[in-house]
Amino acid sequence: MNISAKHHFRTYAPAPVTKEQIEHVEILFGGLHWRAEQVLQAVFANMGYNARPLPPAIKDDLLRGRELADIGQCCPTSFTTGNLANFLQGEADRMGASEVSDRYIHVTAGSCGACRFGQYHQSYELALRNIGLDSFRMFLIDQKQPEQGTSAGGGLDINMPLTVGAVWGILCTDVLQGLEYRTRPYEVQAGQTDAVVAECVAYLAEVFRTRPYRGRKWGTVAWHMSTGYFIKALREVFRKFEAIEVDRIRVKPIVKITGEFYLQTVEGDPNYNIHRWLESEGAEVYPAAIAVWLDYLIRCQLQKIEDYVGVEKGARAKLAALKGAQRLFRWSYNRMRAALGDIPFEMPDQYELRRLAAPYFHHRLSGGEGDMLVGKALWAHHKKKAHMICELSPYGCMPNTMSVGAMAGVTGKYPELLYAPIEVKGDAEVHALSRCQMILTEAKKRAIREFVEVMERTGLTPEEAKPLLEARSQMNRATYRIPHTGLAAGMAANTLLHLAGARPARQAP
Repeated sequence: MNISAKHHFRTYAPAPVTKEQIEHVEILFGGLHWRAEQVLQAVFANMGYNARPLPPAIKDDLLRGRELADIGQCCPTSFTTGNLANFLQGEADRMGASEVSDRYIHVTAGSCGACRFGQYHQSYELALRNIGLDSFRMFLIDQKQPEQGTSAGGGLDINMPLTVGAVWGILCTDVLQGLEYRTRPYEVQAGQTDAVVAECVAYLAEVFRTRPYRGRKWGTVAWHMSTGYFIKALREVFRKFEAIEVDRIRVKPIVKITGEFYLQTVEGDPNYNIHRWLESEGAEVYPAAIAVWLDYLIRCQLQKIEDYVGVEKGARAKLAALKGAQRLFRWSYNRMRAALGDIPFEMPDQYELRRLAAPYFHHRLSGGEGDMLVGKALWAHHKKKAHMICELSPYGCMPNTMSVGAMAGVTGKYPELLYAPIEVKGDAEVHALSRCQMILTEAKKRAIREFVEVMERTGLTPEEAKPLLEARSQMNRATYRIPHTGLAAGMAANTLLHLAGARPARQAP
């Protein structure tokens, strides 16, 4: 053996997929919650592509990912690697490896920075090589570039209509998820919210599948920004929620989910089914909107351009243009919230998050979710948006390890902030949920104390509230918005405050 032989590293380069081949190819993708994936499948179909989301990741995928790739990787890498490998292995057993490589391609986001996210595709490549699928084709999408042109062979075109359609699909399913999570904990008929949401997601998928074509460039952006097409669809979604009866006097702590992007987004085994578990334990979950992550990516780009103002020609104009685009993005999200009665939680201002996090976490440390995790925790605490923060961090994730460390300083200054950092390993569910349950117990006590304080403040008891609610039947519908007063976080407490402000003054004897 020649030990002096040099083995040069070669970056992964997929075999081309041509325009003729793409008609017979199915695009695989994943990594989001099921609502967004179902609508993104429709966006691909609207652009003439056959696509399907990978099956939801399960514990067997975690073990498979560890077996086939680097065992020291974070659990999102293991889950996604094993998920892709298990699906393709099953298909190869059914139709043969060659047919799988011809029939499927995988499209995934790529990135760089202080995170393994930029190396996911290398884990995928290693895993697929280990199961004999060396020729399988994977294509990376730069999450910061809305238009990237055609892939090798010209078969896959990452253009503006596809990207903007995907973003609008995410925004629509974000606000739908927000309405769902504000409804299900209070539904009178168990399971009704899930049934309505399934109907709404299927409806939105059809809306995106039949989306009108408005050109390849800025015409499609202008149309998406200005059209009432999606707003009309969301109003129909809102109408479907009208059938759901709710009881908002149930006292429940609100738990805000933060953390690493994959773990805070998916709903299933990768994060111990934390969303449903919290609801089963009597909490209202404040989910992490993907739109907030997109807004953060825009902010990161703005921060880079800020360094060149006064140094590079045109930097000031680029800064102004991107700030304008960010305002339009947020305006579009708020339009969609308004179509759902402004019930889903609002999008926090990125510059307020940066200001809140500044004493604890520098905004230039942009690995993972950067300073946003610290900022969101403080924002939710100060504005009484939640009783408790649950941060989901992958085992061995450097960016999240930094944020958890920074939060030690935050909780030192604000000891009343309830913070549950959960290190997710994928196979330590009892330990993680037990840790979360200890903090949740205190959050429940806090929600009850808050409710009692509001009763004393308003002089209104639950027994007195029920006839008032019966007299205002619209308040018992999922489509009625209970205003957030800023005096309390919980839905029950805010309902009492709203009733106390709305009820007629008592007559003097």
